[in-house]
Amino acid sequence: MSGMPTVVHVTRRRLLHGLGLLGLAGAVGPLLGAPRPAAAQGNLANLFPEEPVDATLRRLFGGRPIKDGSSVMKLELPLIAENGAVVPMSVEVTPPTQGYVKSIYIVSDRNRRPMNVKFNFSPDASLPFVGTNLRLNETGDVRAIAELSDGTLLMAKRQVKVTVGGCGG
Repeated sequence: MSGMPTVVHVTRRRLLHGLGLLGLAGAVGPLLGAPRPAAAQGNLANLFPEEPVDATLRRLFGGRPIKDGSSVMKLELPLIAENGAVVPMSVEVTPPTQGYVKSIYIVSDRNRRPMNVKFNFSPDASLPFVGTNLRLNETGDVRAIAELSDGTLLMAKRQVKVTVGGCGG
């Protein structure tokens, strides 16, 4: 009868006993020590520093020059964002004939933490494209900066007027 499933009978007494042990574990748990955050858990202050956009650009790119990339970058953002908490945007970069687009950075000038996101690409990405939603605190420029495999930096930017801020502060 090895093919027959095993049937476990749960009585009311067994169920109440199990729930009692579970409740006891919940009551004794705090006495054994304060709960600690998970090892992978971080806090918002560790993600990116609150700093002006110039300091962010210096931190990310050092002293490398950033060239106008508006001829090879298509940055789409609304001119007016009625809600700064959800601002749709997309960036498409025409790749260079030599090398490839290594990364695309999105930086919002007027946010307390200007660095929004960084996207990395493999050399196989034939047409680098990203789309996401941003949180914008107030009216200001949004920059898309493409880093090419040879270290060249290209930038396209657009001002977005925010009527209701989304970063809460």
